[in-house]
Amino acid sequence: MRLILMIVSASLVLGGCAAHHGAKGDPEVDAESHARGEGKTPEENRVPAVAAGDEQPDEDLVEASPEKVHARERPHELFAPLNLPTASERRLASGAPGPDYWQQRVDYTIDAELNADEQHLDADMVVRYHNNSPHELTYLWIQLEQNLFKDDSLGTLSRSRGGVMREADEPLSGGYTITKVCSGNRKLEFTVYDTLGRLELPEPIEAGECFTFEMSYSFEMPPHLRRMGAEEVDQGTIFEYAQWFPHVCVYDDVYGWNTLPYLGTGEFYTNYGDFDVRVTVPRDHLVAATGVLQNPEEVMTSSQMSRLLEAMGSEETVVIREADEVADPGSRPAGEGPLTWHFKASDVRTFAWASSESFLWDACAAKITDLEGDARLVLCQSLYPVEAEEAWGPEAEQGGSSQYVKHAIEFYSDWLHPYPYPVMSNINGPEGGMEYPMIVFCGGRKGRGPYGVTDHEVGHTWFPMIVNTDERRHIWMDEGFNTFINGYSNAAFRERQAELHGEDADHGGRRRTGRGGRGWRSASRETSHPIAVPADHMDGRNVGALGYSKTGVGLRILREHVLGEERFDTAFQEYIRRWVFKSPQPADFFRTMEDAAGADLAWFWRGWFYETGVLDFGISNVSVEDGTLRFIVNSYGEQVMPVEYEIVYGDGSSERGFVPVQAWFSSNEKLVRKVIGERAVVRIAVDPEGVLPDADEGDNVWGEREEEGE
Repeated sequence: MRLILMIVSASLVLGGCAAHHGAKGDPEVDAESHARGEGKTPEENRVPAVAAGDEQPDEDLVEASPEKVHARERPHELFAPLNLPTASERRLASGAPGPDYWQQRVDYTIDAELNADEQHLDADMVVRYHNNSPHELTYLWIQLEQNLFKDDSLGTLSRSRGGVMREADEPLSGGYTITKVCSGNRKLEFTVYDTLGRLELPEPIEAGECFTFEMSYSFEMPPHLRRMGAEEVDQGTIFEYAQWFPHVCVYDDVYGWNTLPYLGTGEFYTNYGDFDVRVTVPRDHLVAATGVLQNPEEVMTSSQMSRLLEAMGSEETVVIREADEVADPGSRPAGEGPLTWHFKASDVRTFAWASSESFLWDACAAKITDLEGDARLVLCQSLYPVEAEEAWGPEAEQGGSSQYVKHAIEFYSDWLHPYPYPVMSNINGPEGGMEYPMIVFCGGRKGRGPYGVTDHEVGHTWFPMIVNTDERRHIWMDEGFNTFINGYSNAAFRERQAELHGEDADHGGRRRTGRGGRGWRSASRETSHPIAVPADHMDGRNVGALGYSKTGVGLRILREHVLGEERFDTAFQEYIRRWVFKSPQPADFFRTMEDAAGADLAWFWRGWFYETGVLDFGISNVSVEDGTLRFIVNSYGEQVMPVEYEIVYGDGSSERGFVPVQAWFSSNEKLVRKVIGERAVVRIAVDPEGVLPDADEGDNVWGEREEEGE
């Protein structure tokens, strides 16, 4: 049954300015609250009623808690301008890339061969480095991420609880064996420092020049810790390759050479370029990769090519290789020896691929509209073992993996920016969830689980594949942005599924996203470090809570309760448009959002991303005198937010008011005065719908508090 608990605060006559009424608020906040006694004794705090005409409720009264303290003594400091880097003609004060903006480009031609029995890869690589900077370069830094998997690597030696390397219980003996580094016939000096290598140039690369060099290397497949690995399944072995080739570090206008080591948790910051890749694998393998397959007639059967062509024009999923064909030699081209799969990709930040004899294969087409208004089809394909067929195949409860990919491509293209590539592949294998251009690795094999991870990994196409963020330093600009957009995609997918099955959609994810979840909990309590800390510097247990979830909750609050959806979307889409295939910094995001939305949001960026405080609202000092209601809306926490309040009267009527964020410029208290005449007030609530992650909701309500009980 429902229990009505009366909480009555001290009745004091207060003076002050009038409050704003009737405006609709934008809240989602946190509060740690107790009813304030304002210096009275507990007995004096047992004040009967706040109602005109001395009406008094019959319910028992509850003592007010000791007075609460405002956490931020100088509220104006939160609203001070952020200390952002000085704007320049490279990065403008508006947040846009300026006329002098530049970035490097690196193209790769790779020939690789997989020895599946030995789980060994050999590769030869040609690298073309384009120096688009205005600077002379005398050496290159190379990322060697496979060297993480050595027993004496920095990542192995610094592994911590919750970190990616925590699972490596046995000694590691991986890493690159590099047998050749040269330019033409000239051998180049190459010195390895953990996951970095310094390449000495025979002569400087001048501004605007290009330098070509070659490398030959090999490595053993490491144990699956994260992002790549091999998995034995009933009908073979699944190989997933990522971070599998040495690549040139980013040289940019902010840090020069970006040489943070790869420790396992912080992800990647790479250059855009074109890839021309050939992978040679056993004949019975199917391969999916970043890019477009160049030689289908050499690696596919005629029936598979026919089915794939059908899938390219079909909204319904078409099966290209069925379960009973996996063991059939006729499902692979006739002949002896391995096959070479040839892929090309343009304007991508890296390249990944997967190979297995165990793959089932299906596909469909997503339909999107490009920036010129023309319709375009995107191939959405899935490769998975028979163990995953029930959850991944077209007969799965929610349509299966290829339909999940199709939904994500269409939803994000319509809302954010058109998907720029011709294909997206979803691979089921050892990796639980990881994203790369035009290909994602997703590990779930039961029930509805594969949908969520698929949507998340495909969503990464927009952050960081299209907008090339520095993931190693700024996890929130990648994982957090993606978590934010996933909430809306998931809600749209649930609505679509409900329509297909004639059910009512669950709109719970539409607003108040994550209430009670990890991000909500992180936002409603003080944390040991802020969101803006690099992932490698975080306790591994906080990476998901802060870099993903709390960032997602914050952006949702900004969209739905601070700026409003239309204003936010205009600014967010402008940010993407400005930085497509470019590399923004946090300041570029902050400035673009403020510039395009026409709002000063320094208080939001500082409080949510750079500090660790919480939101905490409360109602206190309620009184009625001569038909005028007075009460204070308190902001006890170190963060602030615009917030709504509701007044409920004894006759059942109610009205709402709004406290804008500007009310917290110089004070932690907002006095509300309202003429109510003879009406009795039975309830006052701040953030009445509970849309803000309040650290202490206990003092958000004065008067009747409805609670669920037996």
